[in-house]
Amino acid sequence: MPGLAEQFAATLAQFGFEWDGNIQFQSDRIETYAEALNHLVAAGRCYPCRCSRAQLTANQAAHPASEPVYPGTCRGDRDAGRGPHALRYAIDAAQRPIEFEDAIQGAVTQDCRAAAGDFVVRRRDGPVAYHLAVVVDDQRQGVTEVVRGADLLSSTPRQILLQQALGYHTPRYGHLPVLTEPDGRKLAKSRRAVPLAAEEAPRQLWQVLTWLEQDPPPELARASVRELWDWAVPNWRPGRLRGLHERHLPPAVAG
Repeated sequence: MPGLAEQFAATLAQFGFEWDGNIQFQSDRIETYAEALNHLVAAGRCYPCRCSRAQLTANQAAHPASEPVYPGTCRGDRDAGRGPHALRYAIDAAQRPIEFEDAIQGAVTQDCRAAAGDFVVRRRDGPVAYHLAVVVDDQRQGVTEVVRGADLLSSTPRQILLQQALGYHTPRYGHLPVLTEPDGRKLAKSRRAVPLAAEEAPRQLWQVLTWLEQDPPPELARASVRELWDWAVPNWRPGRLRGLHERHLPPAVAG
């Protein structure tokens, strides 16, 4: 939508967030993603997959309590590349578990082959998939720290696999608990989510810090954004969030 990108930047600035350099758009860097994908294909790390959404959904229905694990249906299928198809990253059978130290969640270990199976790096409809796109973006921009929601924690080992395969550096990661409604739905995607408002920035930032168990002084809810950040940065205590992937809010708060 016209003007939406500028609105995003303005909102971030109103809440005291800063960034280096200019805002970049993925649509301007299609060739960069293609180069990374071609590198993986040339190295024999990808294979075509023509599995339909219905097939994958049926497989997940058989294991409803777990994250979808691709069973390798199209591995070795010479006909999979005929017609529309996605490309999957083939995890080597000898691949060791990925280990990293998350700045908030602590030590993380994942056997990617068992936890997710071969994953999509190019979608059936053409564009590169999320895992490859975000890895290329971070490398291109020189990102050194990634802080995001814990709902993406299980995706991180697959991204590290791609970084290793492409010869990229691995950023430091920190995954914050996701704020949810009492029924587990993400607050950010709820119809009852409160919109961000510049005039409410100090109070809303104070509220989030409170939900994240940082105990900001009550008077900071009425202070300026700068005063709030001046307190929050030196008093940040990530240890209070260790092992916490979700933060369920009371019904009255979520509403």
